[in-house]
Amino acid sequence: MRTMMASMKTALFVFLHWVLQYAVCRDVTLPKGPLYRVAGFSLSLPCAVSGYEGPRTQDFEWFLYRDNAAGRQMGVVSTRDKGFPYAPFQARVRNGEVRIERDSGDMVRLAIQRLRAEDQGNYECYTPSTDSTYQGNYSATVTVKVIPDTLQISYSRSLTGQPMPEGAELTLTCSASIQSEQLTHLSITFGKRNGGEGSGIGAGGEVSTVREIISIDNMLGIVPGRSYKKRYDDGEITLEKRNGEGGQGVYVMKMRAVQPDDTGSYFCEASQWILDPDRSWQKIAQRTLDVGNLTVQQLAESLSVTSSPRGEVTLQIGSPLILTCEVLGLPPEVNSGLLVQWMKRGSVSSALVGTGGVEVEVARMSPDGVVSWGDDLSRASGGSMEKVADGRYTLKLFSARPSDTGVYRCVVSVYAGRRNPSPSTPATLTQRSEGVTVNLKTKDVLVSAVAQLPRGPLLKRGSTITLICNATVTTTGPAEAQVLWLRWPIPEPVINKGASSASDVAPPVPTVVEKPRRIAALRYDGVAIIYANGSEVSIDRLSAVSYRLRVHAATMDDQGMYACHAEAWGKDPHGGWYNTGVKAESNAVTVYLYARAADLLLIPLVVGVSSALFVGIVIIAAVTCCFMRRLARQRARK
Repeated sequence: MRTMMASMKTALFVFLHWVLQYAVCRDVTLPKGPLYRVAGFSLSLPCAVSGYEGPRTQDFEWFLYRDNAAGRQMGVVSTRDKGFPYAPFQARVRNGEVRIERDSGDMVRLAIQRLRAEDQGNYECYTPSTDSTYQGNYSATVTVKVIPDTLQISYSRSLTGQPMPEGAELTLTCSASIQSEQLTHLSITFGKRNGGEGSGIGAGGEVSTVREIISIDNMLGIVPGRSYKKRYDDGEITLEKRNGEGGQGVYVMKMRAVQPDDTGSYFCEASQWILDPDRSWQKIAQRTLDVGNLTVQQLAESLSVTSSPRGEVTLQIGSPLILTCEVLGLPPEVNSGLLVQWMKRGSVSSALVGTGGVEVEVARMSPDGVVSWGDDLSRASGGSMEKVADGRYTLKLFSARPSDTGVYRCVVSVYAGRRNPSPSTPATLTQRSEGVTVNLKTKDVLVSAVAQLPRGPLLKRGSTITLICNATVTTTGPAEAQVLWLRWPIPEPVINKGASSASDVAPPVPTVVEKPRRIAALRYDGVAIIYANGSEVSIDRLSAVSYRLRVHAATMDDQGMYACHAEAWGKDPHGGWYNTGVKAESNAVTVYLYARAADLLLIPLVVGVSSALFVGIVIIAAVTCCFMRRLARQRARK
């Protein structure tokens, strides 16, 4: 039994050794052929070996069997023998035109820098044996066909080197063609080098950077460069193919609006591609043509924005205000869109004109000519903004008001090369003009306001509160007062102190921290405005200077400290009303509501009823308690 087991183990060992010996054997691989390559351009043949024994770094030898050599082999290059090349290849190997490039220990490439017609033939990659036994294949061959170079490239017009204004359109045209018996494809690439002319090192030792702008690949697809993808998506860079003479393809690249970063040396590159038997596309020829240098002149170097009249302007109220904005230095060959805005800082309410307040927009004209107004929409009917000539814009306010004082500036945003930019398109450049200070000669205006509570019966809950505001405006010319009634809560000390009369005149400025509540207002034109309030409120004008506020069916929420604010409005020569900015605040009037007589009688009635009920309950409880005790004693005697 043991002898049988030993013989089976021996047989199994021999079988496994045989399987490993033949399953793991040397194998040399090359790409499938035939491979078509173009004379004058490079050839790269990868060769790999696997299943070998011995060191990880293997040696390789390359042989060539020319078509007209009747099967005779010719040594090309070897990794282990410098004297291996035959005479036709010795000089080319010495100068590096023909060499072996090692990718790894068991993979190399035969690199021929410039193919010649006589390089056509069958190439053999041979690996000397490092195995203990001779098994597998030690070489592989591939056929290489050398086809003539028919790739042609040209341009119709080169860049002259003259500065091109920012925003101008750049057009580059490149023609290319191939004449080949094999099915090959053509790709075109437009690119740019930074850092000086040509490739390599630019002026001052700056390293040239090559950027691909846009390409038509070998499958006729448009491929933008990584740095230019957004501009391509926005439609600012295009590339199209046209049919030229003699079967040539004409390729036209357009940059809609050049930018300062577009300065550099431009080139056009044509590449010839072929589909190898392994279904991979290989570039077999390439030519690059320098189109010329481009220098982009920045818009900031020439653009200027001015406003007129210059300095300071003083007008009478009601006079027209005319401001002009002029944009100079725009290149005439660039079709640019302009966003023109008039901004104002400061007003009559500022302590110093032009130094206070936030800058606000008065009006704007978009690149498509649409005019819109800022926060003061009333100016849309009292003013205009027009384009009177190329680069010249006017702002007109037909009747100047005191609120129009301030410092005006014209702000111009230029969209170079974009006549009608989208809302998301950033401006190429934005410049502001010098400020124009606008002052108005205002009349002397005096405003006074006095609030009072007319004498009468005590105010009770449910009564009508009547308040009078005497507001006067003293000035030359037509003027009116605009009256606003406000109410504060009564401070705690005032409520607790009580009142001996229906009204108390408080100090002119209420000593409260609560924010006043608007009750009602009467505008200068007689229009009444009633704000949100729990009670019914009315406001009217009794005389030229007397304004009345009435709160009907007053509740306890309506008591408080009332004051009126008067604001003076004047009338300009054109009949328009304007706010003079002069205001006055009245004294505060305290309104306290007393309880009604019915409310006072209700208190003793409630107290009396409550007392009677309490006494009755006590009596009934006492009687019941005594009766129950007596009944209990009688039962106990029995």
